[in-house]
Amino acid sequence: MSAGHGLSDAKKGLLLAAPPGLYAVLLLAVPLGAVLLLSFWSQDFLTLDRTFTLKNYREAFTEPLYMLLLGRSLLISGAVTLATVVLAFPIAYFVSFYVRPERKSLWIFLITIPFWTSYLIRVFLWKVILGYNGVLNSSLQGLGIIDEPLTFILYNANAVVITLAHAFAPFAILPIFVALEKIDRSLLEASRDLGEGMFRTFTRVTLPLAMPGVVAAILIVFIPTIGDYVTPRLVGGPDGLMIANMIQTQFLKLNNAPMGAALAVIAMLSVSLISLGIVLATMRWVKGGK
Repeated sequence: MSAGHGLSDAKKGLLLAAPPGLYAVLLLAVPLGAVLLLSFWSQDFLTLDRTFTLKNYREAFTEPLYMLLLGRSLLISGAVTLATVVLAFPIAYFVSFYVRPERKSLWIFLITIPFWTSYLIRVFLWKVILGYNGVLNSSLQGLGIIDEPLTFILYNANAVVITLAHAFAPFAILPIFVALEKIDRSLLEASRDLGEGMFRTFTRVTLPLAMPGVVAAILIVFIPTIGDYVTPRLVGGPDGLMIANMIQTQFLKLNNAPMGAALAVIAMLSVSLISLGIVLATMRWVKGGK
């Protein structure tokens, strides 16, 4: 009777999970499979040759421009992730440990305000701020700090890092805040009772317990930024273009979808390997600290 009842519960569970599971497969697995399949084809203007070939991958790994853009994309995404997480952690720490409980929801509300405006509007605003005659340069010149406008903050990789770090800051603050909120405060009190100072308590108790949130923030920022093509196009200039811009060019301008698909697959695999490495290294570090 219990076995039959258990089987019935299992079937009910499968029936409940089947619709969202199928939905996820249709929206995620099928498009990814289509991109992977397309990457092994070739195209001559409007003619799509479905013969299996590795030509696109050979070209991707031998063409210096593609590898340059991929390397630049990884470096920019890494810089954005580092800057975002380093700046987000103190904010999340302050809200979690120093803001009164009844006011924490207000602070979280304020942190999410940038989501109220369009992503494009925020990028254009940074373009205005960082421009040659923009707000930043005009203010610094007005204060007498600089004699001529700064040229290294727009139409290069620096501008891309600044703009993306601002855009993804809330995505980093929120998971870190959630992880900090879950920390049992009695553990911190126990650490101080045992004679540990604030710094040692932070490095040996708070930070290891907050690492799940930090890792989540790293992945949430790193993975999508490498695929961003709007920000590099608007504020990056020739020295700030990323692999996503080349993928867009292959699909829309050069009419070479298979090559664009191959570049997309290579970018996804690179991000997946790096993300897996980050997760494994963090788990090892946390276990080693224990």
